[in-house]
Amino acid sequence: MSLLVTGSIAIDSVQTPFGKSEGLLGGSASYFSYAASFFGPVRLVGAVGPDFPAEFLELLKSRDIDTSGLELRPNSKTFRWAGSYKGSMNEAVTTDLQLNVLAETPPAIPPNFRDSDFVFLANTSPTLQLDLLSQLDAPRMVVADTRDHWISETRDDFLALLKKITGLVLNDFEAKILTGLDNMVAAGQAILKLGPRFVVIKKGEHGCLLFADSKICALPAYPTSSVKDPTGAGDCFAGGMMGYLAAGEAVDFSALSKSLGFATVLASFAIEDFSLAGLQGITFEDITTRLEKFRTLSSF
Repeated sequence: MSLLVTGSIAIDSVQTPFGKSEGLLGGSASYFSYAASFFGPVRLVGAVGPDFPAEFLELLKSRDIDTSGLELRPNSKTFRWAGSYKGSMNEAVTTDLQLNVLAETPPAIPPNFRDSDFVFLANTSPTLQLDLLSQLDAPRMVVADTRDHWISETRDDFLALLKKITGLVLNDFEAKILTGLDNMVAAGQAILKLGPRFVVIKKGEHGCLLFADSKICALPAYPTSSVKDPTGAGDCFAGGMMGYLAAGEAVDFSALSKSLGFATVLASFAIEDFSLAGLQGITFEDITTRLEKFRTLSSF
């Protein structure tokens, strides 16, 4: 099955208690694509400027990622983000933000990508997500990410989006903003009533919750003491989830639950180094080995 992702491609600079690294490959679509590519081919849609390093493009091409939907805009500059983490590294503080190409007209979905079966709409305005969705033929599954700003500032468009997608991935703070509920079980059930068939609420170091088919699946985070850079962990989580689903046949509750196991494991590898370095040194066998360990740790 074909898997499409639309989102940002960035040049990042990150500082954590473990050091500072500049000029890194970042952006939601970059992290998602790399994580999902462990399961099968990925179609990438985004835009960059001529300042986007050639080695970053080659890194993406070295995976099973179709970059023909990546627009190179000669008169633009690539989106740039700089941030720092302190203490438990639960939240980044943005120290510099240059929207550049993200402030321009978004890239269109290429004609040969419009028949995609599985689609992930990475974090951006719901207005843009709705526009991208309108360019697709008849996707089997559409999952969207979001952030608190879009929920608060463009609520009507966001609620309209929820009626058109299969699944929603968001964190616990965003779930509270959307529903006004502090209890995540109640919040997840309330979001299902707004339209999506399933909802995944991420709780950082406390794991995640899946709501679908009147059922709930709760998974912890993978326990690791090696956390160097949490940037992009959520996008790698989504990439693992969608990559597994697109590679399979079923999209029932059992498949969704297992996809979150892979999602959790991919995110755990990602946070162990800066940018995509935590994923570059692993194989699919490493992923399945850690998944089995995670399964043992999570059972009783």
